[in-house]
Amino acid sequence: MATQTSSQVYQGEEKIIVAIDLGTTHTAVSFAHAYPGSQTGIRMVTRWKGQPEAAGDSKIPTIVISEQGEMIAAGAEAREFVGDDAYEVSRWFKLHLHPGSMKISDEPPAYDSDIGASPAMEIPPLPSNITLTKVYSDFMRYVFDGFRTFFQQTTLNGVAIWDRLCSSIIIVLTIPNGWDSRQQGFLKQTAQEAGIVQSEEDADLRIEFVTEGEASVHYVLGKVDHQTWLKKGTIFAVADAGGSTVDSTLYVCKALEPKLELEEVCASECVQAGEVFVDREAYALLTKKLSKSKFKDKGSISDMVEKFEQRTKRIFDGSQESNVIEFGSRDNDRKYGIIQGKITLTASEVRTAFDDIIKRSTESCLKLLRGRQVKYLILVGGFGESPFLRSRFEQEFGSQGTDIVTVEEPSKKAAAYVSPTHRTFPNLSYSEGAVMWYSKQMVSARVARFTIGTEILVLFDPANAEFWKRRHQAIICPDGRTYLPDGFKIIVAKGQLLPRDFSTLTTYRTDYLEKPKHLDHFEKILFAWEGEETTKWISDADGKRFPQIRPICTVEANLTPILAGLKKVSNRLGFNYWETVWDIRFFYGGTKLHARLEWKVKNKACQGPIKVIPTSALK
Repeated sequence: MATQTSSQVYQGEEKIIVAIDLGTTHTAVSFAHAYPGSQTGIRMVTRWKGQPEAAGDSKIPTIVISEQGEMIAAGAEAREFVGDDAYEVSRWFKLHLHPGSMKISDEPPAYDSDIGASPAMEIPPLPSNITLTKVYSDFMRYVFDGFRTFFQQTTLNGVAIWDRLCSSIIIVLTIPNGWDSRQQGFLKQTAQEAGIVQSEEDADLRIEFVTEGEASVHYVLGKVDHQTWLKKGTIFAVADAGGSTVDSTLYVCKALEPKLELEEVCASECVQAGEVFVDREAYALLTKKLSKSKFKDKGSISDMVEKFEQRTKRIFDGSQESNVIEFGSRDNDRKYGIIQGKITLTASEVRTAFDDIIKRSTESCLKLLRGRQVKYLILVGGFGESPFLRSRFEQEFGSQGTDIVTVEEPSKKAAAYVSPTHRTFPNLSYSEGAVMWYSKQMVSARVARFTIGTEILVLFDPANAEFWKRRHQAIICPDGRTYLPDGFKIIVAKGQLLPRDFSTLTTYRTDYLEKPKHLDHFEKILFAWEGEETTKWISDADGKRFPQIRPICTVEANLTPILAGLKKVSNRLGFNYWETVWDIRFFYGGTKLHARLEWKVKNKACQGPIKVIPTSALK
């Protein structure tokens, strides 16, 4: 199936763009083959190993089956192994990458906890002999191999085209709004281990990242006639309710011509509240309800939850008083409402599986909408198809004058007209939206979700009480002045609007008592500050790092070329020392952090490379 994304004839260099949406429960792949003279179309991979020949499903389960630590099956073909204790099952492994800021205190209960309890969220553990790096690289290799086979078999002259372009394929990976350079670094590493890219440099060149929220808005606006409702100055929200997160973003339309241009209004929101946690709540509900039934074993409960996920969860709108789950057995346990392998849940019981997750979802969206006139909230994603979630969103936001719009309802004002060939869109594809994002780039400015800065030395001020508390940390530098360590210099502030071409310059200086024959290798850690108030320090007076601050990456540079700019200067005590001064220019307007070294030699501007190394996302 091809979807035309532009009526314009492509005149650029021939390339293949592939977008991979590796979700918590399901994965999808879209791609485009662009060549001079073509009208670039987007296709989805609809043929995978283990699928019935006529299935044509574009999504496969995000599951890996291993035996003695080695993958033997994945995706659709993994289904037949699930439940067999002879094999190791890895699922929901995306949750292991979620940063601590997304794991809030009111998580859904663990499998065996009481209903209404709110412990820290239980992430299904990986098999003891399998690392997260391995399961990710195995699954990414499986997905990419499936994409290659589909491309070669369904594209005219596909094998020759693949052989010609495979080493330069652009790879777009979708990520939750709450992920940052740490998770991006992990995905680059696993792509390299999977053989999809050949080196760190190759990964930096070919791998792009787009948030699921931004992929969603590109998909929606690429599918509907937005000109009937979207005008310059219109503010609208996109709530992307997926497998494990709800990503919410607020946009303002800045221009319609010559191309659609959007800007983020404020920092996007991301909360761990996707549909997998509804299933987890259902497991806890059924475990408690059947604790003394002969069907209390984990196998029976798991079968019920599987049927709940496949049907009950998807059709429940809050009005059905009786909700029947057929779980396969023909046995009875009438005392507990089980007749002929069917158990009936009341509307109240089913609601309990949704309530906490919907509460977190609406509260996350309210942070964006509060105090703003937002006409439309576009609800997308797999969980966004839930009739109950939609009805609760309509109750919550409709009273505020916000219309809830879903892409499969073309009669709504925000989707006032849909082309005849695309009347409904029941399965939003982040991967399709990611390819559209790469080609269209509608979002011209984003808002920083947290403050980014670096550690600096701060000139000591004895009259300042805070400085006086830290006096035991004071050091005297070659310039003769006294400084305190652990200062925090802001590079990008939370809430700051970052245009696509945004960059900022930070100046660094190194002093030497004696003239150096060579300059040191330079390393500097960038930190994210997630506190409500700003900070001037990264640690307290005792040197203990604040809990609101965390490292996100290290920048490394070879300072050898700067040696020519070394200067001899005198300090205020009359002693000579040597100093070097240079700048780092940080580029943070896109979806990846870049940096470069800048300095001057005899007023001549010079530039050099800087390596950005993400902090490990693994604890």
